[in-house]
Parts: sequence; C-alpha cells; structure tokens
Amino acid sequence: MTTALITGSTSGIGAAFARRLAADGHDLVLVARDTRRLREQATELHDRHGIEAEVLTADLAEDTGIEAVAARLEDRKNPVDLLVNNAGFGNKGRYLDVPMADELRMLKVHCEAVLRLTSAATTAMRARGRGGVVNVASVAAFVPRGTYGASKAWVVQFTQGAARDLAGSGVRLMALAPGFVRTEFHERAGMGTDSIPDWMWLDADKVVAAALDDLARGKTLSIPDPRYKALMGAAKLVPRGMLGAVSSRTRKYGPQ
Repeated sequence: MTTALITGSTSGIGAAFARRLAADGHDLVLVARDTRRLREQATELHDRHGIEAEVLTADLAEDTGIEAVAARLEDRKNPVDLLVNNAGFGNKGRYLDVPMADELRMLKVHCEAVLRLTSAATTAMRARGRGGVVNVASVAAFVPRGTYGASKAWVVQFTQGAARDLAGSGVRLMALAPGFVRTEFHERAGMGTDSIPDWMWLDADKVVAAALDDLARGKTLSIPDPRYKALMGAAKLVPRGMLGAVSSRTRKYGPQ
C-alpha cells in the first residue's frame, strides 16, 4: 500500500486526485485549510474504498503551514510515495489593480510552497529510490497572463528542470497544465465564466486520469486534452504581442 499526499484536496482537481487514488487503493494524506471539509472527505474516502486517509490542516500561504506539510513529507517511518502540489488560487483584476499582499500570497502558494514541498518530498524519495511528484500548473503558463500565468510558468520550468536533475534516481516529476476545469476556482476568485465556450471546459476526473497516465509514461509535462494540446501548439506560432492582447481581453476569467 502506497501513500499519496495531496494539497488543496477538498475541491476541484485535488478532490479528483483524491477520489482516483483512493479508488486505486492508495492511502492518502489530505491537506487543506478547512478541517471540517477535510474530515468529511477523509471519512467518505475511507468508508467507500477502505483506505486510510490522514488529515493535515495547513495554510500554504503561511510558513507554519508549509513547514507542517514538509515535516510530513520528510517522515521516513511513514513515507509519502506521491506528492500532488495542487493548492492554488486566482486574483481578480489586472496588474496594479490587485493588492500587493494578495500578489505575494499567490507567489507564496504557487511558487515557494511548491519549491519547498517538492524539495522535502524528493529528498526522501531519492533516498528510497522511488517516488513521484505532480505539480499542478495551467495552460496560462504559456500565455502572457500577469502574476497568475507567471507563477504557473515558474511551476512548469521548475518541475521540468528538477525532473532532468533527478533523472535516473527513480523519482519522477511532472507539471500538469490543464485548461478550464469545472471547479470552485473561478467562483472563489470572483471571476465570471459566461464568456467561456462550452467546448473549452474539462472534467476534473478526466484531467486526473490523463495526468496519471502521463506520469506513468515518464512525461515531465502533461496537457491533458487534445483540444488544449492543439491550442498550445498554435499559440507557439502566434506573435507574442497578439497573444498578449487576446490574453488581456480574457483575463476576467483565467484558466486553472
């Protein structure tokens, strides 16, 4: 029986990872800020799949939260075999419209927490000669989208670089870059989604299934849908200035 730790596990892509991994027989460490929701999730997954689900309440925008999760990842007696860095959020508004404190909080969660937790996990995994890390990014990493896109671009570059450095160690790292996924993400950020065409929406469970398949294949980047793969391929051919103009017009919603 292996153990997976998932940050931001109580909703969206994180919850989809928890459902899939529990169904596959993995024990779980569920991490989020809401203890009540964590306990309800842990009970449901335990009762449905017979796995052990540990609850760890932590706010990854705070050093104490990051340190608590890192300590769990470093526990050699109860090893974590798969880390899913999924916690994240969006800020509504253009650059300079968003308070600096909110921008820094985003960078703390999307970049610093991902760096510190990936480092804690892979240090222990490398010593055992096996393990995996999935860092959830976004297709926004590949278009000019302000702080959110920049933070997700960092996740992609960091993950792929670390994967190269750890090649041959038995530890796999992969960045997951989905498009628009039906989750609580946009509602929490106060972002309107009426302008998003139906065909651009993805199902969280299908995103997770594709991601786990790509991780098993040894990919370092997963764009889990043919439509978005085609869009990202086309984006490489569009001048950056034009791409930035399109991105600015659509910034009121922003993908996850």
